[in-house]
Formats: sequence, structure tokens, C-alpha cells
Amino acid sequence: MARTPQGLVGAQPDPPFEITFDGRSVPALPGQTLAAALWGAGILAWRTTRDGGRPRGAFCGIGQCYDCLATVNGEPNRRACLVPARPGDAITTQEGHGHDRLAV
Repeated sequence: MARTPQGLVGAQPDPPFEITFDGRSVPALPGQTLAAALWGAGILAWRTTRDGGRPRGAFCGIGQCYDCLATVNGEPNRRACLVPARPGDAITTQEGHGHDRLAV
């Protein structure tokens, strides 16, 4: 008989749901952060640097480095490693610092 952590604690998680990344459907699980859901879908970068346009994604995973900044539901500079995924969330690639319209 195979034992799993879920079975041992009698957990009954809610079903997965969908979020989108640049218009692409991505599955997410209850309790996952946006970064975890993106990683699980094989997406490793969701921001580009201001100088040079180099790809960035999660680095530290605990909200200290700011490499995981993303635009979430139209709001830039959200740390994807800290934001819990919610059904229908729309993540878009953030270019630079997320405030291009301010010309800073």
C-alpha cells in the first residue's frame, strides 16, 4: 500500500484552477504562489531587466531579491513568490521596472 503525505493527514485539497500567463492558460493548485504555479508549468522567467532586457524569474523564493516581479491583474511590481494564486489571475511579462509610462 502506497502512503502519501496527503493520505496520512487525510487532506482533501480543493481542485486545481486556471490562471493565465501572457494569455496562455496555466494550471494552479490551491495554496500555491504565482511563482510556484509558473514554475510548475515550465515558465522560468516573467520579467525582463530595465537595462538589456535579460529574463528574470524567481531567485530567492522568499521575497527578498525582487527578481520575481510580475504584472498581476494589471498591477506591476508584484512579487510572484509571495502572491497566492487565485482563480482567473492574469500574469503578464513585466518589462523593466514596471513604470515605463512614467518615463523615469
